[in-house]
Amino acid sequence: QVQLVESGGGLVQAGGSLRLSCTVTGSFFGFNTMGWYRQTPGKQRELVAIQMSDSTTRYADSVKDRFTISRDYSTNTAYLQMSSLKPEDTAEYYCNFINSGTNYWGQGTQVTVSS
Repeated sequence: QVQLVESGGGLVQAGGSLRLSCTVTGSFFGFNTMGWYRQTPGKQRELVAIQMSDSTTRYADSVKDRFTISRDYSTNTAYLQMSSLKPEDTAEYYCNFINSGTNYWGQGTQVTVSS
């Protein structure tokens, strides 16, 4: 049974930095994608950053040059380093893992950026 364990998040002032981490537990095989989405009340969940197991990355335009996703394949952990945070980055951030056609989600972690 694959599960995602998230950590990180919290309250930070605008211009500050935070790092999110997400570890996949359980067995999986083959090509996979891991990353983060975020959601604010009343809005759809949106992609923030993902990295595929071939190291291809994709970022939302709004976070390019500020956020960096990385993966440690030895521990099945992904990291999202968020820098130059803005109040509009405030959201619930969800870790996502896709493998063999199955979509897994973490429990979510709140990121709040104060102005």
